Amino acid sequence: MIDKQGYRANVGIVITNDKQQVLLAKRYKQDSWQLPQGGIDQGESDLEALFRELNEEVGLAAHDVNVIAKTLKWLRYDLPDYHIRRSQKPICVGQKQVWFLLQLTSGEDSIKLDTHSDIEFDDWAWVDYWNPIEEVIDFKKPIYEDMLKALAPVLFENQHKIPSHYSRPLKCSAIVLNKAK
Repeated sequence: MIDKQGYRANVGIVITNDKQQVLLAKRYKQDSWQLPQGGIDQGESDLEALFRELNEEVGLAAHDVNVIAKTLKWLRYDLPDYHIRRSQKPICVGQKQVWFLLQLTSGEDSIKLDTHSDIEFDDWAWVDYWNPIEEVIDFKKPIYEDMLKALAPVLFENQHKIPSHYSRPLKCSAIVLNKAK
């Protein structure tokens, strides 16, 4: 779903474990890492897209996670010019994302990267909460910083410290959907 401004609607997924680490995934046959994310289809709610993408990308179902929080507004990023496919209509100039914070409630063995024909990732790792900002492709770093800053107070119950080198002003906040278990 691409809006009138050229932004594709998308859900982003932050999966945490009981050590408050984040699941970071390696793109299939590439040396790039990111958090799971995917488009919202026409007529689909953000929650429906979340669970579809969660299953498609990392093989998890709704019963494997607790949805803790989400960002309150769309966070946008622009694609670099070399990523824009001008021959496709409508033209997508970037993505607008709502991000969800999830807690894995099942075992790690529930994570399966090869359950669909379009494999997105071929490896994954638990990393420090702030690490995805360093690992993601450069043009996504600002949105990762904004999103992680918004979700951190929920995950860490306001007992977190933002590393000093992440100096962007806070762009949004998050709403609690369920308490962490």
